[in-house]
Amino acid sequence: MAIASVRPAAVAGQFYPGDERVLRMQLTEMLAAAVSLEQIRPPKALIVPHAGYIYSGVVAANAYRTLTSLRDQIRRVVILGPAHRQAFSGFALPAAQAFHTPLGDVPLSRADWLMLQARDDVRVDDQPHALEHCIEVQLPFLQTVLDRFSLVPILVGDAPDESVAELLEALWGGPETLIVISSDLSHFLPYRQAQWIDRSTVEQMVGLLQGINHEQACGATPVNGLLLAARRHLLKPRLLDLRNSGDTAGDRSRVVGYASIAFCEPETSPHARH
Repeated sequence: MAIASVRPAAVAGQFYPGDERVLRMQLTEMLAAAVSLEQIRPPKALIVPHAGYIYSGVVAANAYRTLTSLRDQIRRVVILGPAHRQAFSGFALPAAQAFHTPLGDVPLSRADWLMLQARDDVRVDDQPHALEHCIEVQLPFLQTVLDRFSLVPILVGDAPDESVAELLEALWGGPETLIVISSDLSHFLPYRQAQWIDRSTVEQMVGLLQGINHEQACGATPVNGLLLAARRHLLKPRLLDLRNSGDTAGDRSRVVGYASIAFCEPETSPHARH
């Protein structure tokens, strides 16, 4: 069946390599260098940075490495990220029915695309998605670590935490569904100041405490919604990596912070099944 419309890659060749072979090689190297945490349970949700791969790719790789055992299980990925280029209220879905990267097309989950439009706070609009990078940069990682999957790409504008949590609840699904929140941390602070602020922000996230602001994280709105939903689902957060661009790309005078955090479902005790 021909796909009705495909969103072309907007930042290939800028945020990550535009050549398929070079991109595959870079992804393979970053994932191979990622720390493998044997004791961590497979995640239900991830907070992952979205800068250019030379800046935050190694941090993102530490999150995506945790999906290795879920390659055949995850069939749907819900990605929420902040709209950097257009202000609006609520949530924006693309009209396009697939996202393209140098590794191929990722189809949207048609059923979810239709279901979400019933919400008053969801709009279908290709404009906010056209040049936005926060969802696109996650896709080559997902295309590498997972088999075939469908995508629910949502840009988040001005929205209350409760609305984000409700949206996530509607898309929560079971073991076949992964939730990804795309967000960087502090922006353009001196290295030491950024380290201090980002550590504090991560402690807040790992404590499942809402109230993250946009100075702390550009994706504060979707992050706060996830923290609320994670608390309700008793998810256990685990910090996987915390660095900034001063650690990865040199210049320490004005840095951007990056963290990868996994949110894992609690182990089911034998008594809980009865």
